[in-house]
Amino acid sequence: MTRKHTVQKIQQNTFYTHDNLYILSGLNSGLVDLIYLDPPFNSKRMYSASAGSKAAGVSFKDMWTWKDVDEFFLDTLAAEYPELTKYLAAVSGIHGKAMTAYLTYMAQRIIEMHRVLKDTGSLYLHCDPTASHYLKSLLDGIFGKNNFRNEIIWCYTGPGSPGMRQFNRKSDNIFWYSKGKQWTFNKDAVRLPYKDGKVHSGGFTEKDGSRLDPQQYSAGKIPENWWTDIAVAARSKYERTGYPTQKPLALLKRIILASSNEGDIVMDPFCGGATTCVAAQQLGRKWIGIDIENQAVDILIERLSGDAGIFKDFIAADIIPKRTDIKEEKPSESVKQRLHKEQNGKCNACGRDFEIWDFELDHIIPKAKGGGDYYENYQLLCPSCSSIKGDRTMEYIRMRHAAAEALMKNKIIFGE
Repeated sequence: MTRKHTVQKIQQNTFYTHDNLYILSGLNSGLVDLIYLDPPFNSKRMYSASAGSKAAGVSFKDMWTWKDVDEFFLDTLAAEYPELTKYLAAVSGIHGKAMTAYLTYMAQRIIEMHRVLKDTGSLYLHCDPTASHYLKSLLDGIFGKNNFRNEIIWCYTGPGSPGMRQFNRKSDNIFWYSKGKQWTFNKDAVRLPYKDGKVHSGGFTEKDGSRLDPQQYSAGKIPENWWTDIAVAARSKYERTGYPTQKPLALLKRIILASSNEGDIVMDPFCGGATTCVAAQQLGRKWIGIDIENQAVDILIERLSGDAGIFKDFIAADIIPKRTDIKEEKPSESVKQRLHKEQNGKCNACGRDFEIWDFELDHIIPKAKGGGDYYENYQLLCPSCSSIKGDRTMEYIRMRHAAAEALMKNKIIFGE
């Protein structure tokens, strides 16, 4: 493994330890062939790895408040997905603020995932019934409802509580969306043997009325969208790391085989126990893993050394990558002139008219939060608004203006 601060690089497998929103925002558009994500489920629980396991010391909370939402990206969400913003607001009245905060957190990241996918790429989102119905609507709003391919139900067995008052919950939901009208599906790579080894006897016909050849079914059947043949990772002493919510290699291998080809780039933005990276490497794919926990790198090293056969070096990066697919423009008078014309000579916060020399050039998303020197990330603010905003969000400055307007409307004078 090589630890380094890195710029955009896809020649080598890369593991980022940082907030995935900022990493995603720094990756090029159309970079990735397949994304699998197993994010928190909003289960309102704390998860900790078992003592003495490979992942000992790892813990994370699955409880959500507005503190978990990145305010710097809220303006992008509201501007580019106004209907989705209305949907998120409506959820609050049905399910409460915690669910809205969780879904907003997810929406910000899924928008970026959609951008970094190739036009022929696919996304598989792994969840459970806690928020699956809300997440599907979210995915419909970002990917488009016509790009929904499958809802896969992964079924598994396990003990239940002696005092149970309902059926044992032993299934997860996996939503598969393609980015566009063309996608990868390697059906022959994921065929399963027929029950009792019997080959399909035929009985179906071609469009011209001729009977299908039963021999074409000899390789097995294409799996249904309910998967009952894959056990949880905790059942395998060779796989389990003790990492909470670890998923089995067989599950990831089926997804990777079905929706990517050798040499493709597979990404997992909630990498955790590193199962996606291991499966991708075993299957000859390149991979990008992201996790906010530094300890995830150590888990990956151990798993690659053991599970993936021959260990291959990879890059571990802890800073935000820089996009190379959009033109970088340093602050300049030329940039100010273009913005002054686009903004009609008005401050982008208070809306008042100013001469061009009175304006200050501002990064909408500060560089410290992943915002780059790109034209799309610049705006002109008057000196007063620029001072108020500082490195805060545009939402903050709008709230300040709204509060001041409300005070004046009610004839409340400051200082009295």
